[in-house]
This record gives sequence, C-alpha cells and structure tokens, in this order.
Amino acid sequence: MDRRAVLRVTDELLWVLRREGLPVATSQAIDAVRSIALVGFDSREDFREALAAVVVQRRRDRARFDRAFDAFFSLTGHRRTLWERLEAGGFSAAELEALRELLDQLAASSPDGALGTMLGRGAALDRLLHLAGTSRVLDAMQSPLQAGFFTHRLLDRIGAREARDTLGALRPRLVDALGDERGAALTAALEAELAAAADDVRSFVKQTVDRRQQDEAGPRDLLSTPFSSLSDAEVEEVRRAVRRFVQRLRGGERVRRRRARRGRVDAHRTLRLAMRTDGVPFALARKARRRDKPRLVIVCDVSESVRAVARFLLELAYAAQELFSGTRTFVFVSELGETTRLFEEHPVETALAHAYSGAVVPVTHNSNYGRALRVFEQEVVPDLDRRTTVVVLGDGRTNYLDPAVGVLDAIRSRARALVWLCPEPRAAWATGDSAMTRYAPRCTNVLEVRCARDLEDAARLLVALR
Repeated sequence: MDRRAVLRVTDELLWVLRREGLPVATSQAIDAVRSIALVGFDSREDFREALAAVVVQRRRDRARFDRAFDAFFSLTGHRRTLWERLEAGGFSAAELEALRELLDQLAASSPDGALGTMLGRGAALDRLLHLAGTSRVLDAMQSPLQAGFFTHRLLDRIGAREARDTLGALRPRLVDALGDERGAALTAALEAELAAAADDVRSFVKQTVDRRQQDEAGPRDLLSTPFSSLSDAEVEEVRRAVRRFVQRLRGGERVRRRRARRGRVDAHRTLRLAMRTDGVPFALARKARRRDKPRLVIVCDVSESVRAVARFLLELAYAAQELFSGTRTFVFVSELGETTRLFEEHPVETALAHAYSGAVVPVTHNSNYGRALRVFEQEVVPDLDRRTTVVVLGDGRTNYLDPAVGVLDAIRSRARALVWLCPEPRAAWATGDSAMTRYAPRCTNVLEVRCARDLEDAARLLVALR
C-alpha cells in the first residue's frame, strides 16, 4: 500500500471534517493516523469508529462526523487529485508533465501564489481557507442573505483574482509548449478547475451558515440561561453543574494546602546556611506559612423576586463549606433569620424547604432591607473581623422604605470584604424603588448574578478574596 496515498487521503478527510465544523487539532491528526494504521482499511466501519474515537469530542458532533465521512467516501470525482482529473479529461502524460514543470517554475518565482493551491482543491484549498482567517471574515456575517457578498470577500482573501491573472499569463506558455489546440484545451480545463474551486468556497460559506443556524437552534446553554427561565428539569441539571464546579474548587484548595505545608523558601536563612559551604546553597531553609482559614457570612433575600437565585447561592454555600470556617447563613424578607444550624443539621434539600416555607422568616411580607440590615448590624456586625467576607444577595428593591445604607459602611469597616450579588441588570438599578445605586459604592464588589455562569464568577471572586 502506498503510504503517501494513505496520508493524502487521511489529510483530505481530516480537512473535510474541519470544514464541517469539527475542531481537529494537530495532535488529534497524529493520533488519527496512528489509529488508522492499527485498524487498517479492510473494514470501513472499523476505520470509521477508530477515527471517530479520536476526532469526535461531543456526542452532538457524531451525526456531523458520520455525514461528512459518508460524503467523503461517496464516489464523487472532486476527491481525486488535479492530475487524476486532468488525465480523466483526456490529457496525456507528456502534456501533464509539461504543465507540472510550468507550475513548478511559477511556484519558484512566486511562492505565495494561490494558483497551484486552488487548482489542487481538496485539503490544499481547505488549508488556504484556514490560513486566510476564515472565521474572522465570516464572523461579521449577520444573515444568510449576505453569503454571496462574503463568498466574494473570502475569494479575494485567498487570492482567487491573482490566480486567474496568473493562469492568463500561463496560457501563452502552454500554447508554446503544447501547440495552439492542446494548449488552449488545457487552459480551458484549468479555468474550469478554478471555477470548481470557487464553487467549493461557496459551498464552504453555505455550510458555515447552515451550521451556525443549527447551533443557534440547538440546545441552549443552561449555564448562561437566567435562573428564572429554567424549567424544573433544567434546574436539576444546573444544580449538578454547580456541584461539579464546587468540587473543582475543593480540589484546588486541597492542592494549595499540600503546597502550603511545605512552606516558602526563606531566602535569608538559606543564605546564612550557605555560608557553611562557601556560599553554595546546598540546603533550602523554609518558613511555614500560617494562614487562618477565612470566614464567610451570607445574607440572602428570599422574597419571591430573587428566590431562584437565592436557592442556588445557598446551595453553593452549603457545598463549599470546606473552603471556609465558621460559615454563617441568614435569610430575610422583612425580618432577618439565621439558617446556619439548619444547614448544618439537615440535608440541603430539607434546609432549603424550611427556609422557603416561612419557618425561619415570614415570606409573604414585602421586602424591608432597612429593617433586616439594622438587625444584622446589632446581632452580627460585632462578631465580624478581617478574616470575614460578607456576601449579600438581593435586588435592592426597598419598597420605598429606608434602605439603611449606613449599615453597609459599618460592615465594610470591620469585614475583609463586602460583596453584593444582584440578580437585576445594572440598567435597572436606578429605576423604581431600587437602592442599588446607593448600595453599590459602599461595597467591595458588586456583581450581576442572573445565571449559573455568573454564580461561578462570583464564587471564584470569593475564593480570590480570602
């Protein structure tokens, strides 16, 4: 079996898969060749499955892979090389050799020319499209109706016009080498190849448009979907995603603890010890890094308007207790109630059900941020210290009651950080009874938290502030 032919076919196939939207890295291409070498070409299905095991990373991409694989191995002429296509068109070996020499001369005099690449089509054309920054060109396309315009832009980007000009300059040299009739016939065949390459680019643009439309119509990104728009089944899926994220945070914390136990290199002591060995530091002296575990206090508005967000934040706090010591949780609507022991003594589902049932604070009252913050100032603020991060979750809708913004100043003066998570967009903070424009300047950080991805960003911030 001709190894070069095998590599050429595999390379063609991988570029077809890339054109279909499958991200095939160079390392995957190497693994693909190795897997194909192991299974061989005797069984088409074995070949397919070996390649899919390397290339397909997501379940939803398998159908796209199968479609491209079957199309590639269908008996269509454009998968043959330029020389095979010209030979099938009736040109002799001597005529093709003369053309090859002329193309080699052009490539030597103009190595950046696109004529040879466009005539080759297939993987060569796919590479040219990739190197031309196709994604940057097509990202500006807003509608399928613009496909024609962007096809012309892409053809100009890869040098289609220069390729046609070069072929025009090549025509008299072909006539001189082959005679008027055969030279003109070969030039016409090459012009047809350039036209076919332009059609390949048009097909590529159309496939890109179709793929984008399919992706937009596909499953939505639940992590970026607002909590208030999630169905019950989607809520469970997002909860699992939040738990997986917390597990990653825990794993990172364990690694940091192991490193911290070794201690930092003490440069001063290391240099003093090196005096015994003529200044050569054979032994590193270390100093233990003592770091008190931070504390976390969470205050959640559980009124109807923010209940969906509060549920996820309380669940994240419950799962992340390993990262903090002395985690305390409070909920409020009009009154403030502590739920710390509730979450310590019961599973998270039971604790959340009690918190929302009215067993801790009345949940049917109108929000009163001023009253809840003043109770917090009296009962909790005296216990705060510089190891404590206070997190407040609420939309800041005060029902036109006193917002008690001075309490935030008291919290900020004693705590390490005061972070406010608001489920409303910033554009709504200055509307109606919202006091967020007065709360925000008194906080260390204020974040919009409307979906699970925002909540992940907030969790990373809290870990960084420790």
